[in-house]
Amino acid sequence: MRRIAGMGVLVAGACLAACGGTATGGTTTGGAGPGDHTAPGDSRGPGDDAGLGGIVGPGKPGNGAARTQAACAVTDKLIPTCGAWWGIAPDVFSGRGPVRAIELAERRMGRRADIVHVYHRGGELFPTTEEREVAKGPRLLLVNWKPALDHTWAEVARGDVDGRIDRLADHVRRTFPGRFFLTIHHEPENDVREGGGYSAADYTAMFRHVVTRLRERGVRNAVTVMTYMGAPNWAARPWFGRLYPGDDVVDWVAFDPYADGRVGDFAALVDKTRPDVPGWPGFYRWMQARFPAKPIMVAEWGAFERPDAPHFKRDFFDSVAHQIGNYPQIKALVYFDSPLAPRGDTRFDTTPGATRAFAELGRDRRFTSTPVPAS
Repeated sequence: MRRIAGMGVLVAGACLAACGGTATGGTTTGGAGPGDHTAPGDSRGPGDDAGLGGIVGPGKPGNGAARTQAACAVTDKLIPTCGAWWGIAPDVFSGRGPVRAIELAERRMGRRADIVHVYHRGGELFPTTEEREVAKGPRLLLVNWKPALDHTWAEVARGDVDGRIDRLADHVRRTFPGRFFLTIHHEPENDVREGGGYSAADYTAMFRHVVTRLRERGVRNAVTVMTYMGAPNWAARPWFGRLYPGDDVVDWVAFDPYADGRVGDFAALVDKTRPDVPGWPGFYRWMQARFPAKPIMVAEWGAFERPDAPHFKRDFFDSVAHQIGNYPQIKALVYFDSPLAPRGDTRFDTTPGATRAFAELGRDRRFTSTPVPAS
């Protein structure tokens, strides 16, 4: 029943109306098994869509790219009915402002981003003037906000920073009517402490309070995202299942996996398993089962430089192109591009082969089929 009442109907309904094709809500097929790190052949046929709605789009002889693009739509929760969004956190830690950073990143990857990931904390007001300029692309903003580093989650939940939340609400209402993604205190797992205001229950209460108060103050254009770390070891903690704030305040679910030395391809990235966490199916498979009616966002992903494997990034990006069709519930990929990431260099263009593979991936029709709506 969740599947019928949730995103499956939104996606399928929008596409059936626009495309005249077939769609089955919540259907997923062809998922790679845990630990299956081989790259299957690209199983995509004409008209196949990577979306949660199953097969959408005309897929008939004589239908050109113009008709396919015109047939694709975007729901009120910013879910593309065809394919998935292509996003980036550009040139992170470089000190460049968002306008210059995205300009350079798009030049490097040879296309405009659908989503631009920006970061804020505390009393900072967003979208900033530069971020509003970025959104005119048109591009969608993914705003990553930690409401308080000077208060515990429990304190935020009981209202100690309500003035800060209210000022932000006023700012958003006055300056930015367009829809945007908002994730609140992403990757909470490594901040959880039982007691002291940082329990899983405190996180849930904090998230719910912030979203509810923003909505009560008139912020109706924020599409909310709950972002997990995507590391299997945290899934084994007894409090892990209690971190989810609830369907009424979460529109998308997300996770932030990185390709370290234990990851060989995209399948291993999104469904990481570990021998010390028996029974863990991988994050995508867990999300698919736990949230069948929610779109999944890979809100940060990156491949670290490997001096001992100079072709790794190229091969890894090629694997994304071949395997993304096996993960239809993923509706957005947002790359974390930085020469100074905490565990290494995640720039996508450190070698000619990686540059080519990433650019080709960004041009894949799964990431170009749905136009970004004007903000």
